[in-house]
Amino acid sequence: MILLVLLATFVIQGWLQRTYARFSRVPNAKGLTGAETARLILDRYGLTQVRVEPVRGQLTDHYDPRTKTVRLSEGNYASPSLAALAVAAHEVGHALQDADDYVPMRVRAQLVPAAQIGSNLGPWLFIIGLMLQMTALATLGLYLFAAAAIFQLVTLPVEFNASSRALANLRKFELLAPNELPAARKVLTAAAMTYVAALAMSVAYLIQYAAILGVGRDD
Repeated sequence: MILLVLLATFVIQGWLQRTYARFSRVPNAKGLTGAETARLILDRYGLTQVRVEPVRGQLTDHYDPRTKTVRLSEGNYASPSLAALAVAAHEVGHALQDADDYVPMRVRAQLVPAAQIGSNLGPWLFIIGLMLQMTALATLGLYLFAAAAIFQLVTLPVEFNASSRALANLRKFELLAPNELPAARKVLTAAAMTYVAALAMSVAYLIQYAAILGVGRDD
């Protein structure tokens, strides 16, 4: 199962890279950069306090709720491409979620510490518990890893909602022509599927760990 999910994950990542690269080369009709798009949408909603900044790397775009900052990767910040607009509108979607006190986003924020511990420490505790035949330790590792899987699950509605807001705002404020919207949708769909793949991978590992632990108990 894990090999199949891993293969699917690679396929989805490749799909995202190809889709992003394709539409990164296509300029939007209005010539708006990612930064200009983000600023425009934020201002339309009265979120003038939210900053828009560049960040190094490719597809490192994110929204930081602690500093109220939309950070766009260098390739999107100053680019007037269709991909840049789609990504910028998506990250602004997270800023709007923050302003609306969107419940799934709040839940995800609360799960961050447990998810970080679970993904980093859970597998090690599980393996050490099996090696030392300490069922309680292995079970603890399993539960911690489950917390990481739950985080991935809660992430899905947050990301899909941000993409939905992005498309709605691009249409509402006429930032893209009608014939450009399908391209934005393709970019956002490809990006969203990476989160689905991450959840599938976590669940696959969780099932395998649970099965191994079950066999160990039977022995």
